[in-house]
Amino acid sequence: MKTTLVNQILAEPLRHLPIDQLFSGCLAQNPRTQRELFDRLYPKMLGICLRYIKDSAAAEDVLLEAFRKVFCRIGQFRQSGSFEGWIRRIVVNECLMHLEKESQWKKDSDLERINAAANQAGPEDFLYWEDLINTMQLLPAGYRKVFELFVLEGLSHEEIGKQLCISENTSKSQLSRARVQLQRLLRFQHFEN
Repeated sequence: MKTTLVNQILAEPLRHLPIDQLFSGCLAQNPRTQRELFDRLYPKMLGICLRYIKDSAAAEDVLLEAFRKVFCRIGQFRQSGSFEGWIRRIVVNECLMHLEKESQWKKDSDLERINAAANQAGPEDFLYWEDLINTMQLLPAGYRKVFELFVLEGLSHEEIGKQLCISENTSKSQLSRARVQLQRLLRFQHFEN
């Protein structure tokens, strides 16, 4: 019976199906159905993420991780309520976990370790380190933490992912964004002086 329903769903244009009927195709891991679900819910779920997380890049990362969990855990949906409501709960939980990690990062600042590394530099490098440390504090917490672990601690993206409970790709994207933002901030400070 499930196979018949899946075949029926696959034969119909997906955009006309209600969200709850996309469940069977997603359960069968049909990429077309998964893409349709993602495309239809992305704007609404991104709006939810942006209510919790003000940084749009971080909100998008959180949403992508939430959808990854939706597709990995699709078999856990018991069909006792709304499929969209179940997805919304996963998105909200992912946002809350992100905010919890972010607050931990703020409490757990590695500034002392950075200052110790800066003190090992020669006197001619001191101003550079001081500027870099002060500018790093302006980065969003997630970017700053990944930057510190990769550049200053020398951890790999895989190790960072395990330590921060994020994917390796999230670590890479946050490092890239941190570098771009850090360069902009340093350039801006240079032009001010």
